[in-house]
Amino acid sequence: MIAQWQQQYGERINAALRRALDRLDDLAPGLRDAMEYGLLQGGKRVRPMLVYATAGLHTDSDQQAADAAAAAIECIHAYSLIHDDLPAMDNDDLRRGKPTVHRAFDEATAILAGDALQTLAFELVSQSGDDLPAERRLRLVQELATASGYGGMCGGQALDIYHEGKPVERATLETIHRHKTGALIRAAVRMGALCSPAMQETELAALSRYAEAIGLAFQVQDDILDITADTATLGKTQGKDLAQQKSTYPALLGLDGARALAASLHRDALAALAGLPGNTETLEAFAHYIVQREY
Repeated sequence: MIAQWQQQYGERINAALRRALDRLDDLAPGLRDAMEYGLLQGGKRVRPMLVYATAGLHTDSDQQAADAAAAAIECIHAYSLIHDDLPAMDNDDLRRGKPTVHRAFDEATAILAGDALQTLAFELVSQSGDDLPAERRLRLVQELATASGYGGMCGGQALDIYHEGKPVERATLETIHRHKTGALIRAAVRMGALCSPAMQETELAALSRYAEAIGLAFQVQDDILDITADTATLGKTQGKDLAQQKSTYPALLGLDGARALAASLHRDALAALAGLPGNTETLEAFAHYIVQREY
């Protein structure tokens, strides 16, 4: 099912991203090329597909708003990867099997490409869904801002850098990853839900619990793959976390302990979906995929 979704909705999100880039004028073509390189050179598209999967729970979901939310969340994700790879951060040369943006272009262009993708995300989501109530559009903007800023992804990244080479307790590691990785996955699910005027707050709360579980599970599986997969399969440098003395779940719990945690989070995600109206089969499949993926 996930392979079918990746094909069907991968084409849809890539078309939405292409439209967004094509609307940019010729003010700075080199910058636009770097944005395109960082945004369209591949990737699993998990976050935008979660937007579509959650929006699909209700037949009244605004499809224009879903496209905008999916494109916006992928712009934020792409910007974060471009900046993560910079020499001042993870200093990586490979992303999705290709040279990182600062290697393919230059460091200054990579910084600006990330900045421009971040602001493009808010432009897209603020203009979304002509038929969506203004209150819902405002909440979409708020979700994206909260998840990507100080209280979300950026704050988690800062904590991750601060704790490099230092022993951390499990609670601290969970705080890092619920913000660094989990916040944007949670936002993807919630933004998809908010594309439906009929979505109830009780449903949104259950979906938030689901998203928090799979968001942390995604990072646990990433930590596992950093040890068990090779560079060619990952499309990025294998063993990078170990080399940089980053805090990871296998380092803290052992490989078997990390796998047990991923399985527990998978069960939590499925439990959160129980009782939700609509067909949750796709969201269940995403929970399976996140803990079983090999790259």
